[in-house]
Amino acid sequence: MVRPQELPPRAFSPGSPPTKKPRDMRAAREVYDIVVPFMGKVHTVVVVLLILSLTCLSRLGIAHVQDISSIADVDHRGAGSIADPCQDPSTPSALREALRLVCLREPVEVPNRSIRKAIILGFVGGFVKRDDVKHPEVVFAKYLRSRYGSAVHAEVFGNHEGKKAVEDTILRLDVDNGGSLTVAEKTQVKIILYGHSWGASEALAFARELERRGIPVALTIQIDSVKKFGHDDRTVPANVAKAVNFYQRKGLTPGQPLIVPADAAQTKILGNFQMKYEDHQVKCDNYRWVSRTFNKPHHEIENDPQIWYQIASLIDSELLRTNAEIEGAASSEAHVFEINIAGQAEAPKN
Repeated sequence: MVRPQELPPRAFSPGSPPTKKPRDMRAAREVYDIVVPFMGKVHTVVVVLLILSLTCLSRLGIAHVQDISSIADVDHRGAGSIADPCQDPSTPSALREALRLVCLREPVEVPNRSIRKAIILGFVGGFVKRDDVKHPEVVFAKYLRSRYGSAVHAEVFGNHEGKKAVEDTILRLDVDNGGSLTVAEKTQVKIILYGHSWGASEALAFARELERRGIPVALTIQIDSVKKFGHDDRTVPANVAKAVNFYQRKGLTPGQPLIVPADAAQTKILGNFQMKYEDHQVKCDNYRWVSRTFNKPHHEIENDPQIWYQIASLIDSELLRTNAEIEGAASSEAHVFEINIAGQAEAPKN
């Protein structure tokens, strides 16, 4: 299969009021969310000094942080407030655009298809909360629940909640409540992982935790992966059957450009695909001005409609089967993926 290193040009266009001190702290935290991923490259002391200096200057220069659009004020709005994002009119416009191509996909016709049981977990980046519906990772999980129904458990975790995610997954696999997983329980469902930024790094860390327990992972999807301190976001563990990496190289936090298998005989790398946004822009007004101003490419790829369309296609290829497709799955799956990535006709037209 051809594994291009760069996608071709698109065929479409894409309480009470807080006191001054909390505002300053919030401004500093927003800057911290951007700066911290550099900890592998910049000494921690420098980062701390930068944050302190920006905090001190916040009354003069960072007062504009308080002029955030209304959408930014819903940081902690529960994910349950959005049902099917393709149908819910309350879905923020930037997220509606991010999932525009996904929502044009044909619905699953249950009588004609078999849906494999699956656990699909997403991991958000930075200090984003798992229910922050400003981020497409969270809303995409809603789409998955709506599309596949009870056959799929789709959930999102913060990238600091790896332990909780492992415990939750083991409980879901332990169908006989025996306290330990049998071989059959470990392989009864497909596990698919996706994440952005630190969340992509956590996806591989999570896969390694499952590897230690002898639990296979069907697919990992990394979106502009940024290495967490002490982590390895490059080497895909051998319990992962397939892995794909989407990245860009601009802004303050360029993504990991190359993922490799720990064991090439066990893991198939579907590709490392570079995205570029110099010639077009992706709508990002669901993020704070700090992120849009200083690190926009990192969030353009997070909101890119083509990225989410490809992810949805990959998940479909793992979970949806007809009798004919089951017979020809080995050959057709790679072909479909190659067409979707390399061709310009893969995305449905409006």
